[in-house]
Amino acid sequence: MIRINLLPHREAKRKQKKTAFVALMALGGIAGVALVLLVGAVNAGRIAMQNQRNQVLQSANADLDKKISKIANLKSEIEALKARQQAVEDLQGDRNQPVYLLDELVRQMPDGVYLKSFRQDGQKVTLDGFAQSQERVAELLRNLSGNSPWLERPELTEVRAVPLAQSKTGRRVVEFMLAVAIKRARESDGEGKDGKAGSAKPAAATPAAGTQS
Repeated sequence: MIRINLLPHREAKRKQKKTAFVALMALGGIAGVALVLLVGAVNAGRIAMQNQRNQVLQSANADLDKKISKIANLKSEIEALKARQQAVEDLQGDRNQPVYLLDELVRQMPDGVYLKSFRQDGQKVTLDGFAQSQERVAELLRNLSGNSPWLERPELTEVRAVPLAQSKTGRRVVEFMLAVAIKRARESDGEGKDGKAGSAKPAAATPAAGTQS
């Protein structure tokens, strides 16, 4: 005997599948929303932690900037104090410059060279004088440029042959004018320590033959 099922089983299966699909979609949506919320919460926590670190770094940078500004102010104050100290030392050293200048002129003046005048303008001295020959003038320039711990950078500005005023034979001498720079005491001391020049303090002046100021 053949049995025939006349119930709407196909529609029931379709309805069952549709219900399962809807339930699966709802479950997937819920899982997706939960995953998104979880990831968002994790990211929010990391962002908050990073913001805290950034705030700590910013506060530390601000403190460092303040310390750096204080150090810069201290350096500028130290430089100003050094400049004042150096100015005072230069003033004290300049008091003895005339003594050093006269002593060095006596020491470095070769025989046959006579000074008729010299004048000082700041750290520069202009010498006017006579010499027996141009070789004597060249020797004086060499002495001032390399042998003197207090004088440097001589510059010959004028040299000419003139007749000797008291000579009856018409003898001629060399009249010259040169400028030379005076070293400060600190510069002379520094060269003395390096071995480039002699002692910083000259000995007592001894008159040289044929030299007058």
